[in-house]
Amino acid sequence: MTTAQRRQLGKGLLFISPWLIGFAVFGIYPIVMAVYYSFCDYDVLREPVWVGPLNYQDMWTDDLFWKSLKNTLIYAAFSVPLGLLLALTIAVMLNRPIPGRSFFRTFYYVPSIVPLVAVAMVWMWVFNGESGLMNYFLSLLGIEGPQWLGDEAWTKPTLILSSIWQIGGAMVLFLAGLQDVPRSLYESAEIDGAGPMRQFWNITVPMVSPVLYFNLIMGIIGSVQEFVKPFVMLPDGGENRSALLFAVYIYQNAFDYSNMGYACAMAVVLFFIVLLLTWLATRAMGRHVYYAGE
Repeated sequence: MTTAQRRQLGKGLLFISPWLIGFAVFGIYPIVMAVYYSFCDYDVLREPVWVGPLNYQDMWTDDLFWKSLKNTLIYAAFSVPLGLLLALTIAVMLNRPIPGRSFFRTFYYVPSIVPLVAVAMVWMWVFNGESGLMNYFLSLLGIEGPQWLGDEAWTKPTLILSSIWQIGGAMVLFLAGLQDVPRSLYESAEIDGAGPMRQFWNITVPMVSPVLYFNLIMGIIGSVQEFVKPFVMLPDGGENRSALLFAVYIYQNAFDYSNMGYACAMAVVLFFIVLLLTWLATRAMGRHVYYAGE
C-alpha cells in the first residue's frame, strides 16, 4: 500500500469514525456483554457472579421457557404466511390502473409507520370482549363474539389477526417488484391462452420471488422477536400464559424478576433460533428464487 493510499484510508476511517464508535458502543459491546452475562448470576444491582452454563441448563426445566417458545413459533407460523399473502394480494391489486390508486397505496402503507404502542391500544379496543368493534360487527350478524383477550382459545388468534396491520412495508416492496415485471411476458401468456391465475403463478410469483424471499426472511425475524403488541395487549401473557411470547418472557426475566443473566441466556438462544429459521428458509426457498439476468 502506497503512502497516498494509506493517507486516503486514514481519511476514510476518520470520516466514518462516528459510525464505527457508535457501532462498537451500541452494537458490539452489548452483544459481547450479553453473552458474558448469560454465564452469570446477575440481577443488575450487584456484580455478576460466574455460574457457567447453569442458566442454559435451567431452561430445560423451565415450563414457561418452552411455552413461550411454542407460542412464538405458532405465532410466526401463521402470521408470516398470512402477512405475505395479504401483502402480495394487495400489491397485485394496486399495480393495476384503478381509480384512486395513489390514495389506496398510501392508505395501506401508512398504518405500518404508526407507533406500535398506539397500534396495540387500537387493537385492544377492537378486540375488547365487552364493547369492542369486532364483537359489534359480529353482533350485527347475530354472532356472539368471544372474549378475544380473555379466552385462552382466542389469545393467539387475536395476536395473529392484529399482525395484518404491519403488512404495509412488505406491500410496498412487492409493488416495486411488480412494476419491474415486463408487460411483454403477460402479453405473450395471453396469446398462449393463459388465464389470470396461470399468469400469476407462472409469471408474477417467479418474477417477484427475490422480493418474496426478502419479505419472508424479514417476516420470520420480526415475528420471532415480536414484543410491543403482545406486551401492551397481554402483558401477563393472557389466560394461562397462552399468548406469552419469547421476547416478552425475556423482558419479564430481565426487569420483572431481576434475573438478567437468565434473560441474556434466553437472548442468545433467540439469536440461534433466528439463525436456524433463516437458514431453513434459505435452504427451502433459495433455489426457487429467480434473478433476472441469470
